[in-house]
Amino acid sequence: MTAAEAITSRRSIRAFLPTPVPRADVELILDIAARAPSGTNMQPWRGYALAGARLRALTDGLVAEAGAKVDAEYRYYPEAFFEPYLSRRRKVGWDLYGLLGIAKGDTDRMKAQHARNFTFFGAPVGMIFTIDRRLEIGSWLDYGMFLGNVMTVARGMGLDTCPQAAFAPHHATIRAMLDIPEHEVVVCGMALGHADPSAPENTLVTERATAAEFCAFLGWDDR
Repeated sequence: MTAAEAITSRRSIRAFLPTPVPRADVELILDIAARAPSGTNMQPWRGYALAGARLRALTDGLVAEAGAKVDAEYRYYPEAFFEPYLSRRRKVGWDLYGLLGIAKGDTDRMKAQHARNFTFFGAPVGMIFTIDRRLEIGSWLDYGMFLGNVMTVARGMGLDTCPQAAFAPHHATIRAMLDIPEHEVVVCGMALGHADPSAPENTLVTERATAAEFCAFLGWDDR
């Protein structure tokens, strides 16, 4: 598919088939994604790709820890949400819960759904991405371009993904289980595999503001 088709057909998939993904395919995705630009070609990304027994061991450890008090090493969301971000956050949450039949106030099912993050939603491949804590915000911006490439390239190969910030607060367990050095910060996780077409949560298509809403176009009407 074209790059535009890969981007527009990408979804955050929350239920995967157990169909294996060959290591060679994962390596190819990461090799291509690493063509992302980075300041002075620093390439700040580092990853840990897991499958099979190593993936199951990590997910078992994280599921057992779900609900425990943990702290991320960096702040992903603002301390207090404000518009238009608050409304967007609420809408996607209730749209997802609606597809899953989770009612407002059903905190047990909400917690259970969140805990599914730690199984990589059943994907056959789970990836943990880290960055050297000595780097600055510019390298984090570069990292976002790399992660976007990972998801786009995977989609172009007929695979699906879900980027998952839920892993960041569990960095201590992840660090211990994957032997990640202390100078690396856990940025996020990502599930990779084939979407389960029968899962209602995979029908969620989130809304996007148009370019006319978020961008000022200047100069086209100059005479």
